[in-house]
Amino acid sequence: MSRPYNFSAGPAMLPEPVLARARDELLNWHDSGMCVAEMSHRGAEFMRIATQAEADLRSLLAIPDQYKVLFLQGGASSQFAMVPMNLLRDHDSADYIQTGSWSKKAVAEARRFCSVNVAMNTEDTRFNRAPRQQELNLSADAAYVHYTPNETIEGVEFPYIPDTGDIPLVADMSSTLLSRPLDVSRFGLIYAGAQKNIGPAGLTLVIVREDLIGKTIAATPTMFDYQIHVKNESMYNTPPTYAWYLAGLVFEWLRDLGGLEAMADINQRKAAKLYAAIDGSAFYANPVEPQSRSWMNVPFTLANPELDSQFLSEAKHAGLLTLKGHRSVGGMRASIYNAMPEAGVDALIQFMAEFERTRG
Repeated sequence: MSRPYNFSAGPAMLPEPVLARARDELLNWHDSGMCVAEMSHRGAEFMRIATQAEADLRSLLAIPDQYKVLFLQGGASSQFAMVPMNLLRDHDSADYIQTGSWSKKAVAEARRFCSVNVAMNTEDTRFNRAPRQQELNLSADAAYVHYTPNETIEGVEFPYIPDTGDIPLVADMSSTLLSRPLDVSRFGLIYAGAQKNIGPAGLTLVIVREDLIGKTIAATPTMFDYQIHVKNESMYNTPPTYAWYLAGLVFEWLRDLGGLEAMADINQRKAAKLYAAIDGSAFYANPVEPQSRSWMNVPFTLANPELDSQFLSEAKHAGLLTLKGHRSVGGMRASIYNAMPEAGVDALIQFMAEFERTRG
């Protein structure tokens, strides 16, 4: 069976070797007689899986010892609330950089808990760029600075890590974590929903510096307290065990591929090819300024929007799935996360060229 190429923004495609291994281990993981989904999260078998997954993630990202790694539930959207609940620490305000739909939602949630200074908002240009460092109006007394390095919907990516001095930097890396090497020490906290580059939906990674743990705001629910999850090694309640297992397989796949340096080379090539095809055409266009273009999410429009439905129909017939843009933006969007092979991008480029030749 030849599998189609799935360009979904999330839940996204998983590496085929990971799916094949999960298939082979489904009924009987390592002669345990159990599927991973059937295991007790406190049993010796699953503890082996959990320990190895964290060790591989720490190795891939070179996570310093003073950072805790949590495997949680609730998605990135729960982190919109957990971050201020845990990081305000007697402050009454935080800085947020608003560059797209997801950071806008993070701002709205944070306003439930504190005063929010929007250090920069690019909505007036339809979220088509990342702001420059000198444009950021950062506060001297903010509890933290929050930003979204890659906006999945708009296809906007920061080409740099903001400099926030001694104020902790918080990043929603749901759509970019593990796509390239990262200096974790530049951040106070990183969080990411798994369903793009990490694994299946249902798991959320949090990487948090230990000095930021343990001083939540009043009335913080137990499940929203990072310290509770640290003390219980992400097992205060039953974690999403199968999603954790699959994430561990993805970490092993990345390790065997050559790590994040090798993954970055592949991702850069994929994105460069696709943007070159768009820019070299009078039929397709990308709305994002070139220096702010995402490696992971590539939105594009057709010169004649009336052809959108035909494009999508013929693309699906050609084995190119879920290319429809987000309803708030329109057009097309190709999400080319780690699991998307270069052959998939090549197939999309070839299809786009043929569609332009026959319909343009």
